[in-house]
Amino acid sequence: MGGVIPGSTAESIKATLNFALRQANGFSALSFLRAYPGENITVDATKAVGFAVELNPNSLQSQAFGLLLERELSVESRIPFKAAFDPAVLGRQTVQQQTIVLNDRQRNRMIPVDIYSTQGNAENPLVVLSHGFGANRRFLSYLARHLASHGITVAAVEHPGSNVDAVGRASDTQNLGRLLSATEFINRPKDISFVLNELAKLNTQLGQLQGKLNTEKVTIIGHSLGGYTALALVGGEVDLEELRKFCKDSLNIGEAPGDWLQCSAASLEESKLKLQDERVKSAIALNPLVGKLFGKKGLTQVTKPVLVLSGTEDALTPALKHQIEPFTQLRGEKYLLTAIGGTHLSISDPRHPESAATTIVKERRGEETKYLRQLTKGVSLAFIKQLTPEAKIYKPFLTPAYAQSLSTPELPLRLASELPASIKRWLEPVEK
Repeated sequence: MGGVIPGSTAESIKATLNFALRQANGFSALSFLRAYPGENITVDATKAVGFAVELNPNSLQSQAFGLLLERELSVESRIPFKAAFDPAVLGRQTVQQQTIVLNDRQRNRMIPVDIYSTQGNAENPLVVLSHGFGANRRFLSYLARHLASHGITVAAVEHPGSNVDAVGRASDTQNLGRLLSATEFINRPKDISFVLNELAKLNTQLGQLQGKLNTEKVTIIGHSLGGYTALALVGGEVDLEELRKFCKDSLNIGEAPGDWLQCSAASLEESKLKLQDERVKSAIALNPLVGKLFGKKGLTQVTKPVLVLSGTEDALTPALKHQIEPFTQLRGEKYLLTAIGGTHLSISDPRHPESAATTIVKERRGEETKYLRQLTKGVSLAFIKQLTPEAKIYKPFLTPAYAQSLSTPELPLRLASELPASIKRWLEPVEK
């Protein structure tokens, strides 16, 4: 709070709190400012917003839940985790990167795509990366290079309607509900389907990419809004009726930024959206923006393998509403990777430019989250390999023991395929 009011002291803050709490009208931000000594008060708006977001009830609830997850998902073993190899280590193949720009004339969208390829293996799936809101196709470049070094071709797609340039062009940057066009919730999955159509053509043509683009067996990896994109493509049914009800009746100033952002889709005319692409055989959703987008049953339509990453201190898409509760709906093979204390951008490339989000909320990035990124590389490779004849070899890296082997006291890491009854009981009020 001292950072919100420059020049304040601990004593002045405490005295003001004591006075404001005794007022007959109750305590509020306004009553606090009125009680603060002095005629004029300077408030640092950026820090004030960040302070409010960090004190968001949903975020605090997720942090408290993190303590329960850390305890209940822990595995006890006297024998340290050992394996014949380390899937988080860079592979032996030389990675080539090239950028192509695809023109979807029907939707008037120019879509840049970075292709990471090697000699490869035709049996490996094609991996498609979908970035989050206000990011770009290089957001997870370290992960793309890692997968490619193991012979997996990766296509990192840039969505022109929700990348960093689109956010910069937005006319109303103060309203999270208007930063994003409603049609982007349809266009993003369609971007991926269009790219797959075009890559299928390139796969049959003479050139560097011939035979390397297995567009009939695809794993999609998406972060944040890209996580929504991934879940929609793997079979999730968007429930716009339930979303509109939430945005009309329940949305308030105390909700997280992700809850406001999802309401951009509320103006769409449809009641349901089915955007599945059958070529997508599995999905990895990293800190996905879910909220009410799929309603209470939309994700029960997903029967293909899904891995979800959640950070318990994610103030933008709080873990409970956006990842953990939606995880319980999934009906296929599934994994929940939880970073206790992880934030929205903890898995991002340390070399990636600072996101606008880091000026609003505190993010844990860089050196302090290196083991989470290492786990993300290892688990992602193992998950993708489940679609290949090498599935059994990589299965040990989809276990709680592997995740916990990279855990630290500062950032405990957990992996579960099912939530225990003690945690499910805790979720019941959320589901209502």
